[in-house]
Amino acid sequence: MKLPQSFLDRPIAHRGLHDTTAGRAENSLKAFEAAIEAGYGIELDLQPSKDGVAMVFHDYFMNRLTAKRGPIALRSAESLGRTELLHDGDTIPTLEEVLDLVAGRVPLLIEFKDQDGGMGKRVGALEKAAANVLSSYEGDVAVMSFNPNSVAKCQEFMPDTPRGLVTAVFDSKGWPLILPKRRRELRAIPDYESVGACFISHEAEDLDNPRIRELRDDGATILCWTIKSAEQEAEARRVVDNVTFEGYLA
Repeated sequence: MKLPQSFLDRPIAHRGLHDTTAGRAENSLKAFEAAIEAGYGIELDLQPSKDGVAMVFHDYFMNRLTAKRGPIALRSAESLGRTELLHDGDTIPTLEEVLDLVAGRVPLLIEFKDQDGGMGKRVGALEKAAANVLSSYEGDVAVMSFNPNSVAKCQEFMPDTPRGLVTAVFDSKGWPLILPKRRRELRAIPDYESVGACFISHEAEDLDNPRIRELRDDGATILCWTIKSAEQEAEARRVVDNVTFEGYLA
């Protein structure tokens, strides 16, 4: 399995082409429509509602992006659908609503946020919910997660959908809740073959990691996150096949 060429032909807008000064929150319908109009691909994040609906939202808690507080997973999809995003006016969308909006016009890179809490095996419900929604979608889609167990569930529930691992340095500062042993395991990217991945999306500041070169030499497609300037993009493109970007126009 290979990542479709559409994921390499254009830069990928991180959480859509968001810009709060223009009234477009991250992971909002407005940000996605702006990305489409500019010709970019779209990266987005999934979290579950209390009733198991795949919601397009990055954080585990609602505080940063809405006027509400507490975990998103403790609110129903109906409640979240009435919750306005700050600096935007639109509400938190479901994956189904985003698919209806995009309608195959640009590729979608979908990240499953870890639901285990420690990058372990207590996952599957969100992946299954998303698979059900994606089963009738005809546009280009790829799925990924920091948690290899989540990617394994994607392999089970949607075996024909290209899948990859989101990878990083996994240092203690950035990942304080993950046990040191697990962080060391994840940094080595040992699960690429076992989950049937065809790409990784790696932390941009760590692209000189020898494991990245090894995967690239073995045929993996290499993406990266998150590029924030034209200068950083030019440097990253010496290594990667495409970039995920925000804060400027790639």
